[in-house]
Amino acid sequence: MRLPYVHVDAFADRPFAGNQAAVMPLREWLPDAVLQAIAEENNFAETAFVVRDSSGEADYELRWFTPTEEVRLCGHATLASGHLLLTHADHLPDAHVVTFRTRQAGILEVRRAQGGYELALPAIRTEPGEWPEAVALLGAEPREVRLNPDGYGIYLFDSADRVRALDPDLRGLKALGNDQFICTAPGDRTDVLSRVFVPGGGVDEDSFTGSAHACLTPFWSERLGRERFTAHQASARGGDATCRMDGDRVWLAGQCVTVVEGVFLLPD
Repeated sequence: MRLPYVHVDAFADRPFAGNQAAVMPLREWLPDAVLQAIAEENNFAETAFVVRDSSGEADYELRWFTPTEEVRLCGHATLASGHLLLTHADHLPDAHVVTFRTRQAGILEVRRAQGGYELALPAIRTEPGEWPEAVALLGAEPREVRLNPDGYGIYLFDSADRVRALDPDLRGLKALGNDQFICTAPGDRTDVLSRVFVPGGGVDEDSFTGSAHACLTPFWSERLGRERFTAHQASARGGDATCRMDGDRVWLAGQCVTVVEGVFLLPD
């Protein structure tokens, strides 16, 4: 079986930056075990699979897999999927918007924007909390901890330099589960800076995390006193977005670069 395969660098304006995603359009869903095996073989933070939606609710169905598990929400691979479908001749090259029906995150949308794309995600809100075990493993004391029961935690630090210097105990964080450990501070070259660790989900440090910014956007919008701000994720590859609150949704604006187009050969 020959499956289309596209490697996209999302939230990047050049190759070798942003977050890598494999996007694989399918004619129909393959067994879950096969999808997971493909994602493990690709070994990116996420592989996105899209199938034409027959329900009439959206243009495509969308699912995301890390090398170890299916996830409920992934921003960068959604942006990468929108990039592929809105630019590739076999899909929706003349469309302005593409919508996705997901299994746990509702209907998501990617639309063309000046110089790139905008991605709509549900806003993820956090509440003040405590998790001393996680704080000890991060290796530095945050000024504030905020948690969401779906596995998102924001750890606010005083400076961008403090976040860049973090050297967490990844094995210890992995043992706590597949939570996102979102470490953030006021930015030095952008409004906001972050690093995101998800070792329990098979990604020690993510390059750019759209779902984390769905969490960071309401958090920072309230603190900055405005609906729009710029953000940089200070991973080794780096990634950038403009974040905007819109009611109960977050809009993330960024660019994508197609790096590889090919065929995945799946044994019969």
